[in-house]
Order: sequence, then C-alpha cells, then structure tokens
Amino acid sequence: MTVVARTLAVARFLVADVARSQRFLLPFVAHGAVLAVLFGGDPGPPPGPWAVSALAVYPAAAWLAVVVANTEAPEQRAVTIASAGGPSRVAAATLLVALAGGLVLAALSVVLPAVVSRYPYPPPVLVAGTLAHVACAATGTAVGLLVARPVVTRIGWSFCVGIAVVMATAVQPWLPPVGSAVDALLSGRLPVAEAALGAGLAVAAAVVSWAREIRTA
Repeated sequence: MTVVARTLAVARFLVADVARSQRFLLPFVAHGAVLAVLFGGDPGPPPGPWAVSALAVYPAAAWLAVVVANTEAPEQRAVTIASAGGPSRVAAATLLVALAGGLVLAALSVVLPAVVSRYPYPPPVLVAGTLAHVACAATGTAVGLLVARPVVTRIGWSFCVGIAVVMATAVQPWLPPVGSAVDALLSGRLPVAEAALGAGLAVAAAVVSWAREIRTA
C-alpha cells in the first residue's frame, strides 16, 4: 500500500470514528444556528453579510479540529499510529479530515445565502466570499490542531487557549489571514493571499502535531 493510500485509509478510519462519536454535530449545529439568524431575514447585499459568516467559520472550524484530533483516546491513538506505520500519516489524515470539515462549514456559509437571498451573487463576489471563508476555515483548523492532543493534552486548556487565540486574532483587520480576509470582503478585494496563508498555517499545525507525536512516542 502506498503512502497516499495508507494516509487516506487512516483518514477514512478517523471519519468513521468521528461519526460514531457524534461530537462533530455540536460545531455544525452551532454554526448552522448562526447562519439561520444571519440569513433568515434580510442581511443585505453581498459581500457584507459574509464578513459575519466568515468570522463564525473561524471558531467553528477550530472546534471541529479539536473534535477530530481528540476523538481517539491516547491509548487508541498509539494503536492507530502503529497500524498506520508512523505518526506522520496519522497527522496528515487528521489534517485532511479536520480541514475537510472546515471546508464544509465554509461551503454552507457561501452557498446558503446565494440560494435563499433575493440579492444577486455575481461570480467575482462568489470568488471573494469563497476565498475568505476558506482562509477562515483553514486558520481555524490550524488553531484547533495546535490546541488539541498531542500538543495540548487537557480539553479544558484546549478550550481556554483556543478561545483566547480566536478572540485575539479574529477582529484585527490588519492581521492576516482572518482579519484581513474579513476586511477584504468589506472592501471588495479578493483575499487570495489570506486563503493561501490559512492553508499554510493548517499544514504547519499538522507538522507540529507530527513532531510532538514523535517526541512523545
């Protein structure tokens, strides 16, 4: 079995494990409630309302990443690492699953208003909204992975540190990728650099988790 195939097999195992735990429902339900309130009435023309939904994706994706990374108990995680052939594959699979979940949250945020709103959503606006939400989802995934096991071993500390990081970085318009991505929505720019930076942060977070797995193995 190739490295890619084994990593995807681990990812499928993690998806099944997360689905069985049903803990992924909480961030999805919470984010769905935000979208229902935001787009249930008349939020106004795009891309302004997306600034709020993009901000909401950030903590939801972080929450989901913590759920994915913490689904397995440490003892079960050790068995998974041994079966996968090393911590790097497990770290990569965890990143793939967490990031995929974050992108689903982002897709819901972009598609829902385009479907239910009475305002037009031209392609340039859709591209801007998509990139901003991808930036926030990827950054949230990075934060979640960095405050989850094996980097932070206690869920209480994961919650406190994660909330602190999100609150400190979400509302600064000069601070990429989240703050500047939201600012780009409000100013009509395409947040390409922010989306790329968010993806890079997510990969870096997976590398840190992998390095921690090796050190604690």
